[in-house]
Amino acid sequence: MTGGFLFQAFVYLSAAVLLVPIAKRLDLGSVLGYLAAGFVIGPFGLGFVGTEGQDVMHFAEFGVVMMLFVIGLELEPSLLWRLRGPILGLGGLQVVVTTAVVALAARAFGLTWSEALAVGMTLSLSSTAIVLQTLQEKGQLKSTGGQSSFAVLLFQDIAVIPMLAVLPLLAGGHGSSASSVGHHGATTLVAGLPGWAQTLAVLGAVAVIVVGGRLLARPFFRLLASTRLREVFTAAVLLLVVGIALLMSQVGLSAALGTFLAGVVLANSEYRHELESDIEPFKGLLLGLFFIAVGAAIDFGLVAARPGLIFGLVALVIAVKFAVLFGLGRFFGLGAGPSGLLAFALPQVGEFAFVLFSFAAQEGVLGASITSPLTAVVALSMAVTPLMLLVHERFVAPRMGPAAAPEREADAVDDKAPVLIAGFGSFGATVGRFLRANGVRTTVLDHDSDRVDVLRRLGLSVYYGDATRHDLLHAAGAPSARLLVIALDTPEKNLELVAMARKHFPHLQIYARAFDWNDAHDLIEAGVDHVYRQGLDTSLRLGTDALRQLGHRAHQSVRAAQKFLAHDEESLRELTRQRRDTGYFSAVRQRIQELEALLEADRAEPDLARDEGWDAETLRREFGKL
Repeated sequence: MTGGFLFQAFVYLSAAVLLVPIAKRLDLGSVLGYLAAGFVIGPFGLGFVGTEGQDVMHFAEFGVVMMLFVIGLELEPSLLWRLRGPILGLGGLQVVVTTAVVALAARAFGLTWSEALAVGMTLSLSSTAIVLQTLQEKGQLKSTGGQSSFAVLLFQDIAVIPMLAVLPLLAGGHGSSASSVGHHGATTLVAGLPGWAQTLAVLGAVAVIVVGGRLLARPFFRLLASTRLREVFTAAVLLLVVGIALLMSQVGLSAALGTFLAGVVLANSEYRHELESDIEPFKGLLLGLFFIAVGAAIDFGLVAARPGLIFGLVALVIAVKFAVLFGLGRFFGLGAGPSGLLAFALPQVGEFAFVLFSFAAQEGVLGASITSPLTAVVALSMAVTPLMLLVHERFVAPRMGPAAAPEREADAVDDKAPVLIAGFGSFGATVGRFLRANGVRTTVLDHDSDRVDVLRRLGLSVYYGDATRHDLLHAAGAPSARLLVIALDTPEKNLELVAMARKHFPHLQIYARAFDWNDAHDLIEAGVDHVYRQGLDTSLRLGTDALRQLGHRAHQSVRAAQKFLAHDEESLRELTRQRRDTGYFSAVRQRIQELEALLEADRAEPDLARDEGWDAETLRREFGKL
């Protein structure tokens, strides 16, 4: 190893900063970038990192702990309760079936039954860190396949605890050491206690987290928030996570599970978003460090010496787990899309395998001749996961159908209205309610089945279906409608609907919601004449009120807002024609200067006083001061 701590920190950070943006630019995802960075600086790359890689990995695994805490914050207890079926059923069967299949295969390779069972249990686990990070980046964690993957991973994290207890039994021991060591062999507080006392200690630790989170956390964070010292609040969040991790490890449980439980308990707290934003930077850095350590830990010397065996085992493990996951997904009623995402996301072996192999070797269950090649298999299987998810996203998902939700048949639309509204979120709902209040009938299409059911209970006429489908839009009355209001959830979906409507229903006047300036440029280029940027009118209302509060007359404020809006709309269309030119930003600066000069000249206009007559509110206020 060259240099000391500062040099090592410089090497890790340099590798991440250089290679992760390249991976992201190539659309390979940040995880693969971190793994590549670990390989480059590792002992089989440039050699900047040596044998201390395992110690770094143990430290960086705290990033997994933080990630589970953040995920827990995003899961309300009601949602977790709804996932109990997939967690226990899908997750439980995945571990049992995979363990059995892998153990039989290992037995066929000549291992004893105890060795085969230890290998089967270990290889049944998947990588919580890599899978959840990649699914979050791709926006698939909230999909049906993503939620199923999360449920399986959560059960696997729970299953690590009984696996640690079973391994000593496979060696012919009495299982005492499993409950007395943490995940890296550290002695725990419950060492030497009888089984019933250890069970009480575990239940007590869980009770402390639940009760403390419900009764003590809120007043504690309220007190810290009142100090208005951000660094103290951040320190308190880290103290909470570290303390829970320490508590759980001392009673022999997974620290990641403990912090996940704490996150769920605090999911309804008013400090939820503050907690999440404070922990996010630490989580991201430690996860990145963990992935780099995994990349550096791959023993390419062993791989080069026995490539057929190593790559063959990697392919076999991935194939077996893929088949089991896809089959169980279909067995539990998931569609082909969600089952495909589940199978492509979880066929690798997880980071807990390093712990279990080390513990199995310590207990004498597995020898080095078994654990050494299997450790390389674990690391390589983790490394190919981002590539598999990329293949799924690019080539498999488009052919298997959407994995975002179980497909439901589109509703039969029996209402032919002059206005079609595609998307009934907050924006589309406001438009629809306004038109309805003014006696204008609308036909509403929305692809969120839960939202459709809620809105129907409120008495609104909303139909479930994907508005980008030509047949559904036709059935909804597009041939006879006059207006199409587009307010779908993503800019990509909006543009897809615009293209389809322009092609098949050219008579429709399209009114489209734009999310931002660039989105508005895209819609105008697609031929949409009526583009409305989300939040623009609300922002101008706020600005108008702010001017009035600062002493400007109401008519002056409203007039300034109207001129601003008119100039901004004109600028948007003019700049759309120039957005591909090299002088685009110069043109934007020129339009900004023109607007400022226009409003300054308007304020100096002598005839502006003629508008004071309708400014009754200001006149009453000024008259009341006389």
